[in-house]
Amino acid sequence: MGDIKLFKLGDGGVTELEGKSVAVEKTLQTLIERHLEAMLGIRFLATEYSTGKTHSGRIDTLGIDENNAPVIIEYKRSTNENVINQGLYYLDWLLDHKAELTLLVMKKYGIDVAENINWSSPRLLCIAGGFTKYDMHAVQQINRNIELYSYKQFSEELLLLDLVNATTAQNIETDEVQRPSNQNKSSEKTVSEYLQQSDSEIKNRFESIKAFLLALGDDVQENVLKQYIAFRRIKNFACIEVHPQVGKITVFVKVNPDTIEIKPGFTRDVRKIGHFGTGDLEITISNDEHFERAKSLLIKSYEMS
Repeated sequence: MGDIKLFKLGDGGVTELEGKSVAVEKTLQTLIERHLEAMLGIRFLATEYSTGKTHSGRIDTLGIDENNAPVIIEYKRSTNENVINQGLYYLDWLLDHKAELTLLVMKKYGIDVAENINWSSPRLLCIAGGFTKYDMHAVQQINRNIELYSYKQFSEELLLLDLVNATTAQNIETDEVQRPSNQNKSSEKTVSEYLQQSDSEIKNRFESIKAFLLALGDDVQENVLKQYIAFRRIKNFACIEVHPQVGKITVFVKVNPDTIEIKPGFTRDVRKIGHFGTGDLEITISNDEHFERAKSLLIKSYEMS
């Protein structure tokens, strides 16, 4: 965070705003929990969630993200606190108590969300005033989805969250997501299967789109889910579906459809249309020209995420 400076522009000059950590970490936790979805794209489930007498712990914040993956958030209260190990301890507990979380999600958001919890990509978020170089190195050695966020409060109205390090693990769970009993499992193909069955043109186009998205910044993370492939910074900014049967790739982005000219066959307002990925604008990419035209929208979504 040392390379980030915030200035207030005034008549004839600028004034640097001095960032600081909050005096009480609980204040930060309460603030983030109150605005969890807006700040991090995570739906709130519980605060100070007890892991029982045997495990004897309390998860600071428990939630579920845009991709229906469970999320644990831990706040670092002192420089010598090993918040990463503590969070991993809770993450392992969570994977051993799936039924408990499923019931919690069902009570909060209903059976549809509970039946589609994404157990393949649970996440651990650690938020602190700063991290040591040892913290940064440690997360790179662990096959888990771990994100380190530094924060600074510049005034009562300004809070900065900075994603300083992130690791994306290979899927650590192979169990299929539960489905309603009236769905035929054998008829459902994953986005990975659709991609594998695609011809070389679609595969090459997907690789070009993927390379473009990953090159937008070092903070971009790829997450392969069942129905789509999500690319995110702090929140999703592009969700890709592959449709080999009609020779196209669709990308859902977080761009307000009202701010652009909708072009039939290329862009579509999906605010009132059900779809798997997150985002209100659908982009159809069927050829290289479509991809070139889509780049500005992909960049816009990235910058807003």
